[in-house]
Amino acid sequence: MRYALIMAGGAGSRLWPLSRRHRPKQWLRLFGGKSLLRQSYERAAAILPAEAIHVITSEALLDLTAEELPELPRENLIGEPMGRDTVNAIGLGAAVLVERDPEATIAVFTGDHVITPIDRFAHAVRSAFESIGEHPEALVTFGIRPTSPHTGYGYIARGERLRERVFRVHEFAEKPNIAVATKYVSSGLYYWNSGMFAWRADAILAQLKKHLPHSHDALRELGRCWNTPQRAEKLRLLYPTLMKISVDFAIMERADDVLVVEMDCNWVDVGAWTALESLMDSDPLGNVAACQHAITLGSRGNILVSEDEHLIATIGVDDLVIVHSPDATLICTKRDAQGIKELVDKLRKDFEGRFL
Repeated sequence: MRYALIMAGGAGSRLWPLSRRHRPKQWLRLFGGKSLLRQSYERAAAILPAEAIHVITSEALLDLTAEELPELPRENLIGEPMGRDTVNAIGLGAAVLVERDPEATIAVFTGDHVITPIDRFAHAVRSAFESIGEHPEALVTFGIRPTSPHTGYGYIARGERLRERVFRVHEFAEKPNIAVATKYVSSGLYYWNSGMFAWRADAILAQLKKHLPHSHDALRELGRCWNTPQRAEKLRLLYPTLMKISVDFAIMERADDVLVVEMDCNWVDVGAWTALESLMDSDPLGNVAACQHAITLGSRGNILVSEDEHLIATIGVDDLVIVHSPDATLICTKRDAQGIKELVDKLRKDFEGRFL
């Protein structure tokens, strides 16, 4: 049977001060009035029934997830006691699902992307499922055709064509400088790495066993005891021992049989406040207002954000990010927006987590 696994465990620290521990960015409702998590669920629901859709998130966010996605059975919500990066989140999901269905094929989605239109997204996912039927040991990733030489994304070079918009992966490339990114885009052979995947559960677990055997053994043990009283104790003992590493570094760049499916969609990874410029209309001076009330005078290219009725007003300022929350306000230049993560680290030290 086919399943979806939505990863919704990231802290989203670059979207501080709205993204917080108790309500990370996946739950923000700045994009079309729906949370990013809700949008991810609705994309998956265009392909699969609710009972086949699963979410892996923090244990502390399970109740919030259930409130946001009431269609999902509670047993479809998988909680991590702590974040151990994507390879372990994916591995835990696969270990739980393979115990329920040894023939499980899983599409892995993120809970913090904006992807349109849904019909093209669904077509790419179905193509991936069909490719796995033909290549059951393969790992499939989804590539986005780049619209610019972006230096903040990893890239995937396609190789041999297997079917329409499906290719073998020639190589993975890390985030490049602008000259290299320009070369990638002009070649027409590279995709942005979307961070979404599809595979048989037993295939990804076999690769996990080959490349990260300790994680494999621990996660399989957790999968076997998931529906037993021993789960909490096993999670407490085993999860902290897992190596914290991404699935790209741990497996995808080392696996032998990797395919890429071109996802012909509008795709935005909402990783920083500057992503709003790709998602929302601007005024004639380039200001983007993700808030109910904003007024600008002689101001250009600013990003203004608030979830409540707070008014944000600017006079004579350019290229700023201004984000209001009930207990904190962020002001920075757009070029420094990636530094918010460093600011959050400083907050954790200086204020002992008070504003996180």
